Amino acid sequence: MSEAARLLETPADVRLCPLEQVAKGAARNFVLQTRAGRFHGFVVRAGAGVFGYVDRCPHAGLPLAQVLDAYLAPDGRHIACSWHGALFRIADGACVGGPCAGAALTPWPVAVRDGWIVTA
Repeated sequence: MSEAARLLETPADVRLCPLEQVAKGAARNFVLQTRAGRFHGFVVRAGAGVFGYVDRCPHAGLPLAQVLDAYLAPDGRHIACSWHGALFRIADGACVGGPCAGAALTPWPVAVRDGWIVTA
């Protein structure tokens, strides 16, 4: 699939998975195929919140994780790019270390409804 067909947003109200399938302090990858193209994103469950981001490093344009669902730094406090070591705040995706200072991850709006993580 061409890079042009890789989407940066999804329709609202798509059920991704039950909330309990993403452990507290963990992340999970999602790939959604639509008529318009393919979307790659991930969610992080931190505290009472669920945060979603497009799976694309702002530094090099690569997916962040080289291993499925391995989006968090070893201490679990930040999202980490496994290619270049950039660190991002979970709550807002802002780069706090590494080669993309001043950049941020692209948010992917998600919510929890009726026990499910859904696109918002």
